[in-house]
Parts: sequence; C-alpha cells; structure tokens
Amino acid sequence: MAGISIWQLAIVLVIVVLLFGTKKFRTLGSDLGSAIKGFKKAVSDQDADATFDEQKKVSSAVDEDTTTASSEKQKEKSE
Repeated sequence: MAGISIWQLAIVLVIVVLLFGTKKFRTLGSDLGSAIKGFKKAVSDQDADATFDEQKKVSSAVDEDTTTASSEKQKEKSE
C-alpha cells in the first residue's frame, strides 16, 4: 500500500497535538482565519479600485465627447 491510511493520519495528528498542545492549534487557526480574511478584503478592495478607475475613464471620455460636440455646435451656429 503506497497511500496514507486514515489510521496513519490519526497517529500523526495525536503526536502533533501532544507536542504542540491544543492552545497552539487555536492560535494557528485564528491566525490563519485572519490572514484569509485580510486577503479577501485586499482582493475586493483592489477590484473596487479597478472598477472605480474604469468608471472614471468612461466618465472622462463622455465629458470629452460632450465638450467636443458642444464646441462643434457652437462653430456651426457661428457660421
């Protein structure tokens, strides 16, 4: 048998708990949860910034088109 059985994993887990104690596992779980939460927040903030930048580009392009159109209308009226 080349694979690891459930009994082998259980024995390793018991040894690790005896070596480090349950308090270390609680703090490890808490730290891991905080790290994942921070990562998700950073990714969502980056997505929000990218969306804001895209909206800013679109609105500036619309403003330029509006300005160009109004200046063309003024030229047509003056002619």
